[in-house]
Amino acid sequence: MNDSRETISPRAFVAGYPIRHSRSPIIHGYWLQQFNLFGSYAAVEVSPEDFHAFIAGLRSGESGYRGGNITIPHKEEACRLADHVDDIAREIGAANTLWVEEGKVCATNTDAYGFAANLDQHQPDWAKADKAVVLGAGGASRAIIQAVRDRGIREIHVVNRTVQRAQELAHLFGERVFAHGMAALDEVLGGADLFINTSSLGMKGEAFPKIRWDRLAASAIVTDIVYVPLKTQMLREAEAAGLATVDGLGMLLHQAVPGFEKWFGRRPEVTPELRQRVEADLEAHG
Repeated sequence: MNDSRETISPRAFVAGYPIRHSRSPIIHGYWLQQFNLFGSYAAVEVSPEDFHAFIAGLRSGESGYRGGNITIPHKEEACRLADHVDDIAREIGAANTLWVEEGKVCATNTDAYGFAANLDQHQPDWAKADKAVVLGAGGASRAIIQAVRDRGIREIHVVNRTVQRAQELAHLFGERVFAHGMAALDEVLGGADLFINTSSLGMKGEAFPKIRWDRLAASAIVTDIVYVPLKTQMLREAEAAGLATVDGLGMLLHQAVPGFEKWFGRRPEVTPELRQRVEADLEAHG
């Protein structure tokens, strides 16, 4: 007797506007291939005007997706529109991973996980730092501060051109987080064990502040969440000063792991081969 039931192919997505430069399909496509899974992961361009309807289609099941990733400019709106938002996404105020459970859209944010996992892989002693300096107080900095705080680092200094934005983050993330304007950068660098750039400074021709790398502890780790270019001006300078550095590509790779497990039921690994695939695409397309 023939089984007439259709084989259901799990489908997931990354939604943003624009979306053409997303590397997420490379990452998830690689894992689907590694596990020999019958499923798909697609980049979907969704304008801000259409995003409410897109989430409604996800909730109703009409879109056929089990869930997906959310990227710029929809992360905050995804957090507002989801039916269930976990504590991680709620504190950050943004969601980058959605899945559907019993007709409800659930949301989390895996950026903090991805940031920490990247450092765990390349500099496993990073969380022994006593003092961290975070440059930038934009949306990306929230997940970074959350990750650093949750690993127990005693002092976290947020330095930003607009000190009010840094103060908002200090208020949000608690008493171990301190806010400063750019004029205080040299002072707060003194003895820091961890320096993190979450800002766009140094990209697209913007001037990057002069940093006295000798002010940091000799054993300090410097990381940049930017991964285009892979070795930013900041990382080149820190490396030349003899400091350990970690680029931002690993954060992109590791943040994808929890979502893939949610949608496809297998826990993937970030392998050197996967990194090489994404690096090759970055070199080819920038």
